[in-house]
This record gives sequence, C-alpha cells and structure tokens, in this order.
Amino acid sequence: MTAETQQVPGIAVGAWSAPGSAAVEQRWAAWHRWGPYGLLAGGTLTSIVSADAVGMTTRARYAAGAMVAAALLLQWVWGRASRGRTGPSRAGAAYYTVRWVLGFALSWLNPFFALFAVTGYFGANRLLPQRLVKYGLVATAVTMSGSQAGGMPPQGGVGWLGFGVLLGVNLALLAVFARIAAHEDERARVQSDTIAELERTNAALKQALDENAALHAQLLLQAREAGVADERRRLAAEIHDTIAQGLTGIIAQLQVVAGACDLTVARTHLDRASALARHSLGEARRSVHNLAPVDLEHAGLPEALDKTVAQWGERTGVGARFTVTGTAVPLHDEVSATLLRIVQEALSNTSRHACATRVGVTLSFMGDEVSLDIRDDGRGFDPHRLPERTGTRGFGLDGMRARAERIAGSLVLESEPGQGTAVSARVPLVGDDR
Repeated sequence: MTAETQQVPGIAVGAWSAPGSAAVEQRWAAWHRWGPYGLLAGGTLTSIVSADAVGMTTRARYAAGAMVAAALLLQWVWGRASRGRTGPSRAGAAYYTVRWVLGFALSWLNPFFALFAVTGYFGANRLLPQRLVKYGLVATAVTMSGSQAGGMPPQGGVGWLGFGVLLGVNLALLAVFARIAAHEDERARVQSDTIAELERTNAALKQALDENAALHAQLLLQAREAGVADERRRLAAEIHDTIAQGLTGIIAQLQVVAGACDLTVARTHLDRASALARHSLGEARRSVHNLAPVDLEHAGLPEALDKTVAQWGERTGVGARFTVTGTAVPLHDEVSATLLRIVQEALSNTSRHACATRVGVTLSFMGDEVSLDIRDDGRGFDPHRLPERTGTRGFGLDGMRARAERIAGSLVLESEPGQGTAVSARVPLVGDDR
C-alpha cells in the first residue's frame, strides 16, 4: 500500500492506494493537470471584470495578458514534461518557482489573480524537495495575504498592518494544518504498517495452515502404517504363542506315539495331541479377533496359570509348580493375557532348549505392581551370546519383552551355562474395571 501526499491550502491530504481509492488518485492527477488552467481562467475573468475597479492601467493590462499567456505556456510545457514523473525533482522545483513568480506578479497587478496564485498550496510536496516545502508554502501565503489586504504593495501604515496581520493568520493556519497533516500522515503510516504486518501474518498463517494440513496427512499415514505394523506384530506373536507352540506340542506327542509299543500309551498321547490341536485352533481364532486367551475366558489369571503350568508339566514330564504370593486381585484383561502369554512362551522355551527337571512359576501381587517369575534348573546359556533372530528362530525373548513393555512393564532375563534360567516380568497392577 502506498500513499501520495497532496497539498491543499494549508493542509496535506493523503490519497491512499487502497482498494476503492483509485478514483481518488485519478481525480488528484486530473486536478494537478487541469486545475491550474481552471484557476488561471477564473482569475483572468474576475480580473477583467474588476480591472476598472482596482485601477488597472492599460500597460498593466497588457502586462497581465502577457503573463497569462506565459502561465498557459508554462502549464502546457509542464503537462507534457511531467508525464511519467513521480516525486520531487529539480524540474518540478523550477516549475513551482516560475508559477509562483507569475502568480505573485499577476496578484500585484490585480488582487483577483490570487485565484491562480492559490495553486502554490497544491502539490508542494509533489514538486519541491522536503526541505523547500515550507518555504514554498510561506511564499504562497505572502502572495495570498497581499491579495487579501487589497493588493501589493500595501498602502500606508494601516495597509502594512493589515498585511502583517493577514500574513500572521495565514502562517498560523499553515502551521495548524501542517500539524494536522503530519498527524494524519503518521496515522496513515501506522495504518499502512499495520495492514502490511497483517498481510504478512495472514500469509504466514496460511503457510502454517498448509504445512499443518500436510503434516496432519503425513501423521495420519504414519499412524495407519504404524497400526498395520503393530497389528502384524501382534498377530505374529499370537501365532507364535498359540499355533506354533501347539504344533510343537502335537509333534512331540506324535513322536512319542511313533515309538510307542503299547497301544494304551499311544492312545493317551494321541488324545493329548488331539486336545492340543483343538486348543490351538481355538487360540488361533481368538488371536485373529484379538480376544482373550481361552484359559482366561472363565477363570482369573492365577487359576489360568495354575492350569497352564500343570498341563505343561504333565505333557513334558517335567516337575512344574505354580505359586501365588500376596493378595490376589482381579486384573485387567490385557494384563492377564500378557502375563499368561509370557508364561506360555517361557515354558515353551524351557521344553525346547533347557533340558530342565524342575520349573517353578511364581505370581506375586505387590501393592501397585505384579511380578511374574519363571525359573528352571536347566542347562542355561549366556544371554550376551544369543544369536540374531531369524525367520526360523521365532520371537522368543524379544516377544516376551515386547509384550511386557506394551503395558508399561519390564522383563529381565538371568541365566548362566549350567545354572538354569530365570525370567522375571514386572508390570503395573491394573485392576479389572468391569
């Protein structure tokens, strides 16, 4: 937004280049181009009519006619030379000075030529450098005061006194209007700066909104991808903890059947394999639908763990014992399912790798925390020398740790070669909110 300051008698008027002000600027441009012609014509006509009344001589009339012609020529030349010019310049200062001289001289010959001399109040800021504006306005005030006093030069002491008073009044009005104009210019400048700042703020806000929309879309995509990945990990862990372990148990039972000579023994192990298959099928269906494990459907966590440990011991022939310490309270389904899956995975690892003869599982309720410990007397291993997980090795320890951390818990593994293995999981005690 730009502002062009226009000068009217004693006051600067700001014409704003804002929407709707184009017409105002066009009017000011038309005034500066054609206004002096109109004022000169008005001053000439009134001077002709009043020539006898003010006592113009024939010589004065010819001089006035010559100066009117010079003023017309000056205005025509400046109208062509000023096209495309903006702001003060030396040429503009020269034009303003010559026009003032002609206006002063014409007003000396006939006070009614002040109609033309008043042009000095208009466009001073457009034509003169800032340091000369006040001098141009004072010079115009002198011309106007002389005309208002009855013409130049004043006659007698009373005439000079009147001229002085009128000049003081004109200068005072100039000072007042200049102060008002300065205040208006400052307010216009502040308004312009405010609008420019608002435009910058709006542009920055729009950019921020666009960036926020793009970020929101990116976050939605990442959340969707994270949800898909988390669901894949959940299903992989559930399949590993249910189908894979069930199939391992079935294979173990069938291997016993394959080497059994007694039909009764073979039938017993076939029944166990069939029960494992049905159990694994039910667990697989529940895993797909993200339901609670079968063992927790009609029992709490202590009962489910007791049953799981007992069945595992019976199936593997390893002495297994389950113990509860503290005051047992109903746990949230997610906590119960997580601890049950950790026990199932730990027992599966024990049966496959530990060659243990005894296993102990302890569930401890300790205030605001639940602790689960699984210990065996197997051959143990070095936890720092575990091989990298592969596609055939399963999820194992990583899966147990991930399950515990998913509910803000932790899992610690302790083992030494020949000294057995201990797995300890600690999770927050979150009660059943049903």
